Amino acid sequence: MSKEFSYSANETLLLNLSIRTDKVKIDSKLMVTVYNCSYGRSDCSLCLAAHQDYKCVWCKEDGKPSKCVYEKLCHAPPTDTCPHPEITRIEPKTGPLSGGILLTIMGSNLGIKAEDVKSITVADKECLFKEEFYSVSTRIVCQVGPMDEPKQGQIEVNINGKLGKSPSQVLFTYQEPHPTGIRPESGPQAGGTTLTIMGRNLATGSKKDVQVSVGNQPCNVIEFGDEIICITGPNSKVDRVEVTMNYGGTAVSVPMQFSYKENPTVTKFLPVNSFSSGGRNITVTGTGFQLIQSFSMVVYAEHPEAGKMNLKRFDGKLVERLNETTVVFSSPPILEDPENYNITTIILMDHYNLVVKNESHSFAYVADPTFENFTDGIKKQVNKLINAKGSNLNKAMTIDEAQAFVGDEPCNIKTLTETDLYCEPPEVQPQPKKRQKRDTINNLPEFIVKFGLREWILGRVEYDTRVSDIPLNLILPLVLIPMLAIIIISIICYRRKSQQAEREYEKIKSQLEGLEESVRDRCKKEFTDLMIEMEDQTNDINEAGIPVLDYKTYTDRVFFLPSKDGEKDVMITGKLDIPEARRQTVEQALNQFSNLLNSKSFLINFIHTLENQREFSARAKVYFASLLTVALHGKLEYYTDIMRTLFLELMEQYVVAKNPKLMLRRSETVVERMLSNWMSICLYQYLKDNAGEPLYKLFKAIKHQVEKGPVDAVLKKAKYTLNDTGLLGDDVEYTQLTVNVYVQDGGTDSIPVKVLNCDTISQVKEKIIDQVYRNLPCSQWPKADSVVLEWRPGSTAQILSDLDLTSQRDGRWKRINTLMHYNVRDGATLILSKMGISQQPEDNQQDVPGERHALLEDENKVWHLVRPVDEIDEGKSKRGSVKEKERTKAITEIYLTRLLSVKGTLQQFVDNFFHSVLNSNHVVPPAVKYFFDFLDEQAEKHDIKDEDTIHIWKTNSLPLRFWVNILKNPHFIFDVHVHEVVDASLSVIAQTFMDACTRTEHKLSRDSPSNKLLYAKEISNYKKMVEDYYKGIRQMVPVSDQDMNTHLAEISRAHTDSLNTLVALHQLYQYTNKYYDEIINALEEDPAAQKMQLAFRLQQIAAALENKVTDL
Repeated sequence: MSKEFSYSANETLLLNLSIRTDKVKIDSKLMVTVYNCSYGRSDCSLCLAAHQDYKCVWCKEDGKPSKCVYEKLCHAPPTDTCPHPEITRIEPKTGPLSGGILLTIMGSNLGIKAEDVKSITVADKECLFKEEFYSVSTRIVCQVGPMDEPKQGQIEVNINGKLGKSPSQVLFTYQEPHPTGIRPESGPQAGGTTLTIMGRNLATGSKKDVQVSVGNQPCNVIEFGDEIICITGPNSKVDRVEVTMNYGGTAVSVPMQFSYKENPTVTKFLPVNSFSSGGRNITVTGTGFQLIQSFSMVVYAEHPEAGKMNLKRFDGKLVERLNETTVVFSSPPILEDPENYNITTIILMDHYNLVVKNESHSFAYVADPTFENFTDGIKKQVNKLINAKGSNLNKAMTIDEAQAFVGDEPCNIKTLTETDLYCEPPEVQPQPKKRQKRDTINNLPEFIVKFGLREWILGRVEYDTRVSDIPLNLILPLVLIPMLAIIIISIICYRRKSQQAEREYEKIKSQLEGLEESVRDRCKKEFTDLMIEMEDQTNDINEAGIPVLDYKTYTDRVFFLPSKDGEKDVMITGKLDIPEARRQTVEQALNQFSNLLNSKSFLINFIHTLENQREFSARAKVYFASLLTVALHGKLEYYTDIMRTLFLELMEQYVVAKNPKLMLRRSETVVERMLSNWMSICLYQYLKDNAGEPLYKLFKAIKHQVEKGPVDAVLKKAKYTLNDTGLLGDDVEYTQLTVNVYVQDGGTDSIPVKVLNCDTISQVKEKIIDQVYRNLPCSQWPKADSVVLEWRPGSTAQILSDLDLTSQRDGRWKRINTLMHYNVRDGATLILSKMGISQQPEDNQQDVPGERHALLEDENKVWHLVRPVDEIDEGKSKRGSVKEKERTKAITEIYLTRLLSVKGTLQQFVDNFFHSVLNSNHVVPPAVKYFFDFLDEQAEKHDIKDEDTIHIWKTNSLPLRFWVNILKNPHFIFDVHVHEVVDASLSVIAQTFMDACTRTEHKLSRDSPSNKLLYAKEISNYKKMVEDYYKGIRQMVPVSDQDMNTHLAEISRAHTDSLNTLVALHQLYQYTNKYYDEIINALEEDPAAQKMQLAFRLQQIAAALENKVTDL
């Protein structure tokens, strides 16, 4: 029994047959293919081209349309010839006169096989048949021939003698493309410029038929039409090149040339970072931006462990193109934890990629800040300032970019620090953004902080709207009258007994309240001003970078600057005083001496022998240890091993003497100084990458605060300081001025500089140099005494100097000139130039005979702001009453409140520094963990269970041995000059740091030093920070000897070549020479040294170095 199947949707259908008999199914492996002749065979040629196994025929039955069917289904004789070919469509419709392009002809009955196509003509011109592109019955492809002139005509095909012509609407046109110009006319070498070619008949042929070349490089065609648009390729050099179009093998030149120009560059970008939530406007400055048509910012984040396979892309957007050199982007939001990824920020300029970086740093992403929500969700009684607390608030945000809102109205941000945001809310409580019906709490306005694209809702804000519900006419009788009665009764009762006492009490109370309010207001104002100034300083730091010294200069200053020769020490100058004739011999001998120092037996004996000599002073031990550090820098693992060995011996001595707490208290031994140097070496990179920035900002903040007020150039005392001994105990009248400074040979623009009218001329010069050269390292600044300052009040000019004939005199005293002395006003024009022979004082300032001698005689009798007590005055004061002296002291101590004001202003910077060096949750240098574990091990070994002892050891080995030294001497790590008045304030902070590291409780009294009273409130917090720091380090994963040695080897490899190793060896040998006999005896008595013949080797070295014959 047959069954009809519906399979019109397919040409063939596979059927699996089975046989069923008596309800039993017999499986069969027979597979049958059922086929449909009419499927896909709409014309005669397609039908006759079907596979002969199908037995398909073209059936013409009367009254029915012709179709392709299986031969047994056709009830009329099948035809074996097909109708004339039909042409329905051609592509393209146009071509160049030169021909050469491929023409696709589409239709029906265009032959059964390629051999059926006998000829093709296009506009009466032969077209060469391309057999490889032929498709049965439906498509013929040919290559058009050349034509002498523009022409339009029909297409004709000959299929086995049957002709077929295209209808009148399907015509092919020969035409000549004629380009007239291009835009733009220039682009970067890297290519990627979208080039538009204009002209007539450019849409000749098809997109694939036209090729564009710019110079020798192909230009990829992306749009084909009345205008041709292509993307330029890269070019190897800056050049003007021809633009050529090629249609089917015929070249057509564009009459305009294209210029390849230098690729764009990025010279500056500000700000230098963004929070991970993005939305920060990044201003990029550079060159060649006028060549670029489209800009975009792209950020790639690659996980270090996942590699390129896990590269994530984040697209930013162009905010504004300001001009030919400046564009503004909005940083895109990226991952929440950017610190765990390698971030690369790229500017896409057309097809040119440029990484956003300069010589010192790349554009960076930091994790979003965190904010603390308001307690119970509401900030109550808000009228003046709203304070939002958090962390890392200003890490990638400035006060100008940040936004805050109370409800739907802005809150004016006044201060933004790392942990605090202060803003001034609207005077009247605004409406919330989203009001809730019958919900009192939700109808309070929200407090919203917006940084870039991210918003934080910290809670709601409730204004202090408390008002009196009692009418005014009731207040007067109910309140004022009883008050008046009470006051009158009080006066009558106590008038005789306490009138005077009450008056004095009220006066003192009023003064104290006024003083407290004054200090509070001053702190707030000073802090706000400082934050604004430091924001500018931070921008300068971001632009110029923190001036960290290179490794050699750093180690030179830490190791040898405190020596008796200071900067002239031979280790800093590096000058080895050896006759040229003997230099090679000496250098060879010093290399042998270096090998000898690498013998542990020799070195231990050497150190022990020196320390046993009485005349080997503490200063000599310090210097010797520093020389040894440089000499052994190439093998820091060996140096560490020597230090450990000596340390174990030292610890044994203190434990046996039962005084373990005294260990490391001072640098009285070579090993203690070796430890100091070891810490300095191992913490250099940490100081550079982590703690350097908060320390530098603290230094700059102190310097800025000191320079805001008068500084006595003679007494070295300042109005604003933390040090009571350096406090200027007089009220000096002064005014801040802004002077416009022109620098000789420094351009035509003036530089505004803030100075005080009470500043000496040298102080003014220093402030000008500080501002003018702020982007250069301090070591490259000119000295104040090497420049001349000229004032031009009008057409005249006057050279300003500290002392001249106009200086104010009083007996033997002479006052240093200030801007006030010269009557220099705000907005004055000053010119700074280098000292030259031609720059002499004006005629009216020439020295009269004997004047210079008088100046020299009296040069020790000069004063600036406060004149020291003269001999005559001193005599009078000695005869003065005790009461007057006490009054003088009391008046001086009134000014101590200034210390409190300065301390409040600088507090944030002090806290930031302490947090950076006392936070185990951040990066901890491996050397610190390694040495602290070593101390813990030794305490356990010697059964020392007193936590105070271990705490003292750790404190003496790191905070007091390294951090206090760097804190008191910022010039050891930074290229800066530390003025004495700045140093005085740094010493107070250093003392506070030392107090924080001790476990001893300081009992405060009225006689306690001012600096201890000043930080009495914070010291307990700092002590807890130290305790937590030590505890956190103890809980960290240990640093193995192998890891530590690898770290030390890396430091040796990176920096040893830059050090004066040969000079250090030469200096070390001087100690060998001085104690030669004692060292030889020690080596000869040591069995290990005897076995290695160390004494003999030393004698050979001595003979070579001292150029003498030995009896050996």
